[in-house]
Amino acid sequence: MTPFMLKPLMFKPLTLIKNHPPLAYALSGMVAVGIIWLSLTPLDELPPVPGGDKTHHLIAYSALAFPTALAKPRLIVPLAMPYIAMGGVIEWIQPYVNRYGELLDFLANTAGVIIGSWAGWAFNRWIDPA
Repeated sequence: MTPFMLKPLMFKPLTLIKNHPPLAYALSGMVAVGIIWLSLTPLDELPPVPGGDKTHHLIAYSALAFPTALAKPRLIVPLAMPYIAMGGVIEWIQPYVNRYGELLDFLANTAGVIIGSWAGWAFNRWIDPA
């Protein structure tokens, strides 16, 4: 076994997710619930948080797509489509709950899904190369 094929301790959680798709679905489901709750909770004004708004969208949707892409790399596109649709529906609903729906937020959501899906696919290949 070459040094590149060794599985360092840091990859143990990723290996667990990769080998247990129901766990990946549960993690993505929990992230989805968090995104929906945070996106649709009415606020008088957005709280001050470090980083830009679009950065938070990108990170959240990357975290949403990563586990399922890691566990099921061959299903990246069918799994990514509902995540992208969710981002669009949220942006469409937000004006009705005292929030602002923005096209740029939707684009950041979509970019996050693409990045998270690619990262999940890449880690899947890197953790246990065929």
